[in-house]
Amino acid sequence: MPFIKGSERYNCQVLCLDRKIVMIRPKMWLANDGNYRELRWFTAWKQKGSLEDFLLPSDISEALLQTTVPFGYGYIQFLDVAIAAEVCEELFSPMPPHAELVLKGVEVFLNASGSHHQLRKLDLRLRAFIGATNTRGGFYMYSNQQGCDGSRLYYDGCSCIVVKGNVVAQGSQFSLKDVEMVVAQVDLDAVASLRGSISSFQEQASCKPKVSSIEVPYRLCESFTLQMLLSSPLEIQYHSPEEEIVFGPGCWLWDYLRRSGASGFLLPLSGGADSSSVAAIVGCMCQLVVKAISEGDEQVKADAIRIGHCTDGQFPTDSKEFAKRIFYTVFMGLKIVLRQFSLVAVAYVQPLQCARSEIAIKLMVLAEEIGSWHLDVSIDGVVSALLSLFQTLTGKQPRYKVDGGSNIENLGLQNIQARIRMVLAFMLASLLPSADINPIGSISKQDLRRFLKWAAVHLGFSSLEEIESAPPTAELEPIRSNYSQLDEVDMGMAYEELSVYGRLRRIFCCGPVSMFKNLCYKWGTKLTPGEVGEKVKYFFKYYSINRHKMTVLTPSYHAESYSPEDNRFDLRQFLYNARWPYQFRKIDELVTQLDGDRVAIANEASGGGMGVVAAGSDNPNVGL
Repeated sequence: MPFIKGSERYNCQVLCLDRKIVMIRPKMWLANDGNYRELRWFTAWKQKGSLEDFLLPSDISEALLQTTVPFGYGYIQFLDVAIAAEVCEELFSPMPPHAELVLKGVEVFLNASGSHHQLRKLDLRLRAFIGATNTRGGFYMYSNQQGCDGSRLYYDGCSCIVVKGNVVAQGSQFSLKDVEMVVAQVDLDAVASLRGSISSFQEQASCKPKVSSIEVPYRLCESFTLQMLLSSPLEIQYHSPEEEIVFGPGCWLWDYLRRSGASGFLLPLSGGADSSSVAAIVGCMCQLVVKAISEGDEQVKADAIRIGHCTDGQFPTDSKEFAKRIFYTVFMGLKIVLRQFSLVAVAYVQPLQCARSEIAIKLMVLAEEIGSWHLDVSIDGVVSALLSLFQTLTGKQPRYKVDGGSNIENLGLQNIQARIRMVLAFMLASLLPSADINPIGSISKQDLRRFLKWAAVHLGFSSLEEIESAPPTAELEPIRSNYSQLDEVDMGMAYEELSVYGRLRRIFCCGPVSMFKNLCYKWGTKLTPGEVGEKVKYFFKYYSINRHKMTVLTPSYHAESYSPEDNRFDLRQFLYNARWPYQFRKIDELVTQLDGDRVAIANEASGGGMGVVAAGSDNPNVGL
């Protein structure tokens, strides 16, 4: 919790025993990157020499009959065990506090953390606990927040207890519970035995740094009895990435729903991977709610009764029935495409109607599997009215590119459909259940496709398998017998390539030149340097043109640092020179240099000569 001491505000872990505050431990290393800006609010504690007396606020002092409390960096020495706090980010700093505290004899570390969920991140966290206790001995007690923080993050719990590098207790990573307790029985003698057997530990402890402590005349350990059973090492429980994709956002959506006061969600379905994935996640959320109720969670039960408007003592017992109460899906399609505003191009009506009918049927099946209240809406009349208005105002008739129109006309006609769907979705959401969030905003297309395959089997939504296998398309242009719109063709790059670009740009902070170099190593066996260079320049050109749109994206669930949504995670500027004159010129220079090297190597190889290894040389590579 926050404490103001003097003129500074500190982020602190408060250690209490029997209605008394034993110690206030301010955080020394603050998280100030990625999703966190702790330095915006707090000051890091820098005085490591001694503990100071902190005057408690009057209302707390009166309630606890306690005037002052030790404040600062140190540890607590009980009669039978030494305990210290290591707060959140400090564990992951280059020189974590536990490294010196173990030399002072501290056996138990308490870490009260706020660590958010991110795909494949749990292993990193657990390896840090295991490493902290494996070579130094000791017990690590890790408690973590669980639930939505009212923003993009979901804190994924998984509280655990680690003994000498072994996990002996592990809580759930994804749960609808408000509180979860993890318990283990451990033997302190095992720590003393390990530390006493390591000579280097003894030597380093003999010149240990000065760290202040508080003596508390209290025993925490139980006496030895035959009835005491020590906790054995467990096999660490990990979720697959597909399970993380559905359980993390699913729990986040439930927290959002029960805390926002909304009565449900509305989702426009297009038949593509993205909207279908969101539908599956909401369907799984309903399954989690019903499961929690069946296991006796009264808080989830009360929330579900309120949100689902259940009456007469009824409560959700079936996920589909609950979905019908809180989840609306809508398909907004076109039955016809107008070549001219006054005439229907009859030759094109039937193929498009067939395609639309197939999508509509597919989505009805998905909605039935999930249990959502599904609407099938035609937006033909609205599109036709807008185009007619445009023709009245300008006398112009924009055409799709396949009908001879320009790129600008083609884009404008597509945007009309997209914007109409958006406006209609918001109207429906304001009259039906409302929400404006994105549960899959930072999940890559590859991970989503793997998730759809998994969900088709494990969530019981079998129609997702057919959706996953369909080529991605925005379906904003008219279908012809010799033409259908595909996302990857429109973008000029494959989704697999886009994921690579996005990771290099976001996670590894690559600019054009460093991305070019990385991709030359990665793709050098299948693409020439010139081809790699053109791909990199193409990506950065459109990255720059569209960068400003990233600042106004719908708030999305943060699943990994790959996310394009930058309001919280990526604070770099959104205005770039789309021509990247220096960087692109440098790429061209490198391409010329690399092409020259390739020619030289080819000429040398074709000359018939071969390097000679000098007789008796110690280096077998000389001359090759």
